[in-house]
Amino acid sequence: MQFTINGQRREADVDVRTTLLDLLREHLALTGSKKGCDHGQCGACTVLVNGRRINSCLTLAVMHQDDEITTIEGLGSPERLHSLQAAFVAHDGYQCGYCTPGQICSAVGMLGEVAAGWGSHVSADLSSPGLNTDEIAERMSGNLCRCAAYPNIRAAIAEVGADHASAAATSARREGVSA
Repeated sequence: MQFTINGQRREADVDVRTTLLDLLREHLALTGSKKGCDHGQCGACTVLVNGRRINSCLTLAVMHQDDEITTIEGLGSPERLHSLQAAFVAHDGYQCGYCTPGQICSAVGMLGEVAAGWGSHVSADLSSPGLNTDEIAERMSGNLCRCAAYPNIRAAIAEVGADHASAAATSARREGVSA
C-alpha cells in the first residue's frame, strides 16, 4: 500500500485488517498518535486525513491509500512549532501529555471546520459560526484529557483561533481594497 504521510510518500506491506493507527505506530514508527481506548472514544489517536480529523484507531489503513495523512510529527518540529503546538506550550495545555498529539491534530482540523463555516451543535448562528468557549468545548468534545487540562487547552485553541480570524479578516479587507 502507498500513502502520503506528513508530505512524504511511504509504502507499507501490511495485512488489510491493519488499522491506520497501527500502521503509523507499529510499521512506520510514527508514535506521536496514541492508542488510548482503541474504540474511538478518547481521541488520543486523532490524525488529519485530507485535512479532516479522524480517529485513526477506527479506520483501516487500506481505506486511505493515496490520501494525505498528517500526524503530529508532520505539523511542526522542535525548531519550528506549529502555532497550536506553541500555544499549548504557552498556555500549559498539557499535563501528562498523552492526549496532546490528538488534541492538537483535532484542533487543527476543528479550526479548518470553523474557517469553512461549519456549524456545531452549539452554534448560535449557522451562517457564521464563531469560536467562543462553548464552541471550542463542543467541537473538541471527542478528545478527552484525563488530567483535565481543558481550560488551558481551550485557551490555547482560542488564541490560535483568534489569530486565524484576524488573518482572515485582514485578507478579506485586502481583497476588498484591491477589487
